[in-house]
Amino acid sequence: MSSRKELKPSNSLYPTPVILVTSVDETGRPNIITLAWAGNLCSAPPQVGISIAPLRYSNNLIREGKEFVVNIPTSDILRETDYCGIVSGKNTDKFKDTKLTPMKAAKVKPPMIKECPVSIECKVKNIVPLGSHDLFIGEVVNLEVDENVLSQRNNIDFKKLKAITWSPLTRNYYSVGKTLGSFGFSRKK
Repeated sequence: MSSRKELKPSNSLYPTPVILVTSVDETGRPNIITLAWAGNLCSAPPQVGISIAPLRYSNNLIREGKEFVVNIPTSDILRETDYCGIVSGKNTDKFKDTKLTPMKAAKVKPPMIKECPVSIECKVKNIVPLGSHDLFIGEVVNLEVDENVLSQRNNIDFKKLKAITWSPLTRNYYSVGKTLGSFGFSRKK
């Protein structure tokens, strides 16, 4: 058996989902930010959490607009996804730079991204300052999914989705792998 070593506290949870979050300024000009600090928070009502550093341009846009869209990018647009995380939208149009396509959302002002097969429209329910980041809790008000990534049961088929994950320790992107089991398989006979 190998021994264990104590390390200093760090962001070691893996994998983290890579998402593209859209928001708009007061004139309706859209912006995109790439995030990996994100996750499901509640089932009923459905809520997601995204964390953004206060110095990031999108933090203020979402704080003021109280809406955002979580778009799930695929490995096909990894370069564009990376770009949206390293360039500020304050002085540049990331949609124009990346050639990603904004699509009108059904329930919120920020656009969906056409090239992302899953878009989760959210209204901000709460903002929690955590330290280096603020947690935006968004209630899901609409979900749009490209039919090409749906299973026969109308669930998102993650094999078809080609979602991206990120490791905070190595700062590398990874793809989602094969199915290993289903919920409850350990109790089935």
